[in-house]
Amino acid sequence: MTYTVGMYLGDRLKQIGLDHHFAVAGDYNLVLLDQLLKIDGMEQVYCCNELNCGYSAEGYARAKGAGAAIVTFSVGAISAFNAVGGAYAENLPLILISGAPNSNDHGSGHILHHTIGTPDYAYQIEMARRITCAAVSIISADEAPAKIDHAIRTALRERKPAYIEIACNVAGAACARPGPVSAVLSQVPGDAATLEAAVEAIAAFLAKRDKVAILVGSKLRAADGGEGAVALADALGCAVATMAAAKSFFPENYPNYIGTYWGEASSPGAREIFDWADGILCLGCVFNDYSTVGWTAWPRGANVVQADIGTVTLDGQVFDGLHLKDLLTALAARLAGQPKKGGTMTEYRRIVGAPAPVDSAAPTAKLTRAEMARQIGALLTPETTLLAETGDSWFNAMRMKLPQGARVEFEMQWGHIGWSVPATFGYAVAEPKRRIITMVGDGSFQLTAQEVAQMVRRGLPVIVFLVNNHGYTIEVEIHDGPYNNIKNWDYAGLIEVFNAGEGKGRGFRATTGAEMAEAVRAALDNHGGPTLIECIIDRDDCTSELISWGRRVATANARPPAK
Repeated sequence: MTYTVGMYLGDRLKQIGLDHHFAVAGDYNLVLLDQLLKIDGMEQVYCCNELNCGYSAEGYARAKGAGAAIVTFSVGAISAFNAVGGAYAENLPLILISGAPNSNDHGSGHILHHTIGTPDYAYQIEMARRITCAAVSIISADEAPAKIDHAIRTALRERKPAYIEIACNVAGAACARPGPVSAVLSQVPGDAATLEAAVEAIAAFLAKRDKVAILVGSKLRAADGGEGAVALADALGCAVATMAAAKSFFPENYPNYIGTYWGEASSPGAREIFDWADGILCLGCVFNDYSTVGWTAWPRGANVVQADIGTVTLDGQVFDGLHLKDLLTALAARLAGQPKKGGTMTEYRRIVGAPAPVDSAAPTAKLTRAEMARQIGALLTPETTLLAETGDSWFNAMRMKLPQGARVEFEMQWGHIGWSVPATFGYAVAEPKRRIITMVGDGSFQLTAQEVAQMVRRGLPVIVFLVNNHGYTIEVEIHDGPYNNIKNWDYAGLIEVFNAGEGKGRGFRATTGAEMAEAVRAALDNHGGPTLIECIIDRDDCTSELISWGRRVATANARPPAK
């Protein structure tokens, strides 16, 4: 059997740990899909459209460390670019592979279908370069190995998406076989001298301070710094909080974990501790208008150390060329045995009492947001992953106490409503042994609902809690108007459309706590497909955090032009 360019790509994807790739067929990628089907241990997973295909691969990357999506030229890839932009924003190595016109057509002056009607086909890769860390076009088999390896290697090193474009007549062309995968997986070591200098500078910074706190950000996962962050917290003995987008990236059963720092939307006591602290270590934090609540909660200045994936900034000095993972390990070792910095924990225990228990609502009472969130929170186990859609689902998830091992996924930097449905599909494909739960609003669901059909197709026992409050509630809190109203659907009934008489998906509508509890019991018993529970909630029933956060973000958006 001839070894081909498509097989080379498939082998490399398998070697980096992928067992699946996601695809939407189109005439420019059909030969490539044929070649990928020849790879042992690699399954081709089909999606309803290219946007969902991209987000399915993004969700898969959250679970497996990388993901791959295969689409056709222009009409497919440009749709998928939305998900690629999200992967770039969220630091996820999503590898988008696009079929492309026949190599003989490049430079021929031919105008082809699925293009913008010009003989120059380079516009697609030019777009891709702005939202990826590497973008390559392959129009000959000889160049394929080096270009494929470059794109995948760069994506894994930088934790960003990459783009590979393969001419349709090259995908099946003969190609050399790959060498050891270590050539793709190898990392560039950080600079030892810079690391040592940064550690000493931070140690000196801490020696002058007693009220120290650690803030964990969403880039900690991309830096593989979870264990190092715990080791540093052990060494310091100080309070630790996560930013909202980093929920579950630090163990919530850790003795000194105080919850989420998010300005006015913070967990009880967390904002007060960070306002009071005289030394804040920010580990992989992203400060944008959402995470700072409209720029009102932004730790900075002389009392803050900003430790990013590859740089450290403190006291007007930048240390570049190190790895955050190495920094955390080295700093924890440097501080081991020194006096603890427990002042922030002493203060936290003084100002925050034991959390009040959340009582269940009367079984026949109208279903409320609080009761819905209480029942979802009760489902969380160490084997659960909760995906929370953009909107009030963020704030509901933030309030939930996670057992060790439970995971939460947000898309807070990109904030694309509808992300959670295909991302849930991709995550569930990657982690079939975990219980996957999704909270999504009705408006968000309408953007990407088709991928529930693929959950039915593959028999994935996902539980989707759909909040039906008749509109884009997050937009209502930022800036209301008639454009935030949507057409209601029969969401619970939609499952039967996707089942089409053969699937095992189930749909329920809950208007009371008792109806929701009954639906949850049925969902836990349904192992043959997804369960969608439509939760009927009043339009104005949302968290107080969403209201205050929305007001602050609206104020930031409404700033007049600078004069």
